Amino acid sequence: MNTKDPERTQVVSALVENRAGTLSRVSGLFARRGFNIDSLTVGETVDRSISRITIAVTGSDAVLEQIVKQLGKLVDVIAVRELDPATCIRREIMLIKVRANETSRPAVVEIAGIFRSRVVDVSLETITIEATGDMEKLNGLVMLLSPYGILELARTGMVALERGGRVLSAGELPF
Repeated sequence: MNTKDPERTQVVSALVENRAGTLSRVSGLFARRGFNIDSLTVGETVDRSISRITIAVTGSDAVLEQIVKQLGKLVDVIAVRELDPATCIRREIMLIKVRANETSRPAVVEIAGIFRSRVVDVSLETITIEATGDMEKLNGLVMLLSPYGILELARTGMVALERGGRVLSAGELPF
């Protein structure tokens, strides 16, 4: 019996040296291996010499294991770990500009409120909404606002941290 390893979206978090070329080397690794990145975010940590890279990628368990091992071999990588969806917090920020005239504006504002989003700009013909949440929540908001006419949309990509006292730190390379 052939049990194929199903593909799933997973999040990999890495601490890297905060210097020129690091992001290029990380993304180059994915390109060379033919892995597609669904989402990638980078930002400084409390220590300005270290950045955290959060990568969402879809693949089988074997592919995800290979990604973690390959990232761990890069010189600039301090620590890397696959984050378990059951034990991590995942968030994304989205700005969405929607067509909203005098008639449709109340409905658009109501939808934004249901999703605990904030209206950050209003003009005579548009409303811009800021939303924070997991991918499913943001996709739901987009779906409900689509009939009004989405003019622009920008998403940050996913950031994630593990719940509780577990932290990603030096010494967590996968080999």
